[in-house]
Amino acid sequence: MKPTYQFKLDGVTLRDMTADDVTAVEILERRLFPVDAWPMQMFFDELAQVDTRRYVVAEADGQIVAYAGLMCIEPIADVQTIAVVPEFEGRGIGSAILTELIEEARRRGAVEVLLEVREDNPRAQALYVRFGFEQIHVRRRYYRDGTDALIMRLTLTEGTPA
Repeated sequence: MKPTYQFKLDGVTLRDMTADDVTAVEILERRLFPVDAWPMQMFFDELAQVDTRRYVVAEADGQIVAYAGLMCIEPIADVQTIAVVPEFEGRGIGSAILTELIEEARRRGAVEVLLEVREDNPRAQALYVRFGFEQIHVRRRYYRDGTDALIMRLTLTEGTPA
């Protein structure tokens, strides 16, 4: 397991997600994505696939305030999920987590990182654009409530900032 490290933000720590975190993450998942929440077992299944997955959590005062996951099957990486609780948005946590996922994609030999984002989530879209992602496709009615998903791609090169 990779060592835990501190963000440059007071009191927020990023570390690898463990099975012990799944209950808390699943509660946040249902809160943040009530229509599209992953079932608890899906998180356990994802964590079990260490050869192709990496999941992280951010903690503040002992509480998980963000989580994210990456799947990488060379040469493509895919951001499986990324979430920050609303009370902690705007503090750089999403950027720090996304940076870590992009670096993990590089370590695993990916040349592209893909993700889906809700068409009605401009805040997340803006984050991805700041990191160099570009929209490459629309998946119509991708989410259970009928909202479209924008498929975005980041091409990793030597000079691509993370």
